[in-house]
Amino acid sequence: MLTKRIIPCLDVKNDRVVKGVQFNNLRDCGSPVDRALLYEQQGADEIVILDVAATVEARRARRDTVSNVRAALSIPLTVGGGVASVADVRELLNAGADKVSINTAAVTRPDLIDELAQNFGSQCTVVAIDAIKAGASWVVTSHSGTTRTEIDAIAWAQTVVDRGAGEILLTSWDRDGSKAGYDLEMLEAITRAVNVPVIASGGAATPDDMVQALAAGADAVLAASMFHDNVYTVAAVKSELRTSGCEVRL
Repeated sequence: MLTKRIIPCLDVKNDRVVKGVQFNNLRDCGSPVDRALLYEQQGADEIVILDVAATVEARRARRDTVSNVRAALSIPLTVGGGVASVADVRELLNAGADKVSINTAAVTRPDLIDELAQNFGSQCTVVAIDAIKAGASWVVTSHSGTTRTEIDAIAWAQTVVDRGAGEILLTSWDRDGSKAGYDLEMLEAITRAVNVPVIASGGAATPDDMVQALAAGADAVLAASMFHDNVYTVAAVKSELRTSGCEVRL
């Protein structure tokens, strides 16, 4: 049985880790290097860095932030934020990212997914899907949640996989920063529809939230607030997950 991954997420703005609700009312949570190293020491399987200002400011994630984190880190690192071209991805990979996440650029120009998979392989091509509830289904949002599209999230997940995405980072925009738990209904629908790993994101507050997300089909669970606020360590979460019967890496 494949073990499940625990992934702290560092939302970064101006080279500081920040956290809020749907990227509003941001509070400072420290240095990305310090946070990444702390979580690795606690047993994190991977780190995700998302530059939350990059798309709005029409730029890619800051290369120096990525290279500084990579210099301190030995576990896999995924980077996203403002990525819009093959050249952007190449620069981030050269700075030390193992995988690169795209969101708005994929929605705007889906051919980019094919280009990244062809140039770098599906294994480092991650498509982030931010989705909100819309009646009986969910639709995709872009531009850091500020633009609601009419794209069905389930159909979009299938499309990105068909185009070469090797992993989906699925965030419930309704739950982001809410500490109300993951959107399990959406998670189950997406994981049933695709055959690549899905990372659950948005709403985690307790290890039990993660247990439920993994039971709903997630291959990995991503969280920010519960780690940044020092409510739980990664080690404590893994201990509770093992007690609940989840296979996680030691």
